[in-house]
Amino acid sequence: MLDRLLKHFRCDLAVDLGTTSTRIGTSEQGVVLDEPSAVAVDRQTGRVLSDGCAVGQLARQMQGRTPDSIRVVCPLGNGVITDFTLCEAMLRHFLRKAQPAGRHLRPRILVGVPGCITQVEKRAVFNSLFRAGAGQVWLMPQAKAAAIGAGLPIAEPLASMVCDIGGGTAEVAVMSLADTVADRSIRTGGDRMDQAIADYLRRHYSLSVGLPAAERLRTEAGSAAPLPEERTVEVSGLDTVSGLPRKATVATEEIRQALAEPLEEIVEAVKRTLDGCGPDLAADLLDRGMVLCGGGALLPGIDRYMHEQTGLPVRRSAEPRTTVVQGLLVALKQRDRWRRAMESSEQE
Repeated sequence: MLDRLLKHFRCDLAVDLGTTSTRIGTSEQGVVLDEPSAVAVDRQTGRVLSDGCAVGQLARQMQGRTPDSIRVVCPLGNGVITDFTLCEAMLRHFLRKAQPAGRHLRPRILVGVPGCITQVEKRAVFNSLFRAGAGQVWLMPQAKAAAIGAGLPIAEPLASMVCDIGGGTAEVAVMSLADTVADRSIRTGGDRMDQAIADYLRRHYSLSVGLPAAERLRTEAGSAAPLPEERTVEVSGLDTVSGLPRKATVATEEIRQALAEPLEEIVEAVKRTLDGCGPDLAADLLDRGMVLCGGGALLPGIDRYMHEQTGLPVRRSAEPRTTVVQGLLVALKQRDRWRRAMESSEQE
């Protein structure tokens, strides 16, 4: 009865705290917030601009266009917190936006974390969320949340495989009977792909571009496999020799070439995960295949590329960007069922 009473004053939130984007969902409304993990601050005072509101989309719009007195910071890197103060400010703003009106008690929060996170980094997540306004915090591996969100039958005695390609990390896991059989977490994701494109343009075109421009190039013209119609795109940047602005015309084949190395790292993580499976589970995967999710799964042709490299059937989840937060919401609603997969601060 107490829990039913508290429901009217407290909400449960699912938080996918990503390197490039943060997504928050509520048990009642589903996904209610999807914004960049970015904060705009004054260089001299270190304060967040606009009375603490220059966060998310507003901060992302400023990126690469700020004067020397302002800097735009991404307080997470490779899936973990790198700037505690700014991460807390960002989370505080996001939690205020996400909480339904009239809920005055501190929310209970389930957050997805990379499999490669250390105990020290876990403690940083707990502390940042508590200081941002959480009443209770649980952690869940992102790969398991992604599998739940993708609707995979991970509680059955069958192999289910998921590959979550986020901004800072790629999470690969094979699950059976509600537990992880084999997994791999690498710090390669969308950010690494963007850096690879920027490095390629600097080497081959003597053109310096920012990571936001490289990201636009990846999303608009990037691919993992040959496109039905190859084309060229125009990119603007600074000439590294003269220091003057100029444009260059780049073929989609070249962008694919630039992405080859980070994609190979993800394939290697998939292969090493498969090495950790027994023959019966491997046989299951030949029939059931692998599900891709995360923002990186939107790269055109990545499902075909992964199939060619691994021999497994590969498909994208229905909504790759929100698969993890959807899985966290399911786990929140069925907390008794998934309690073993959730780690609280009291267990530390």
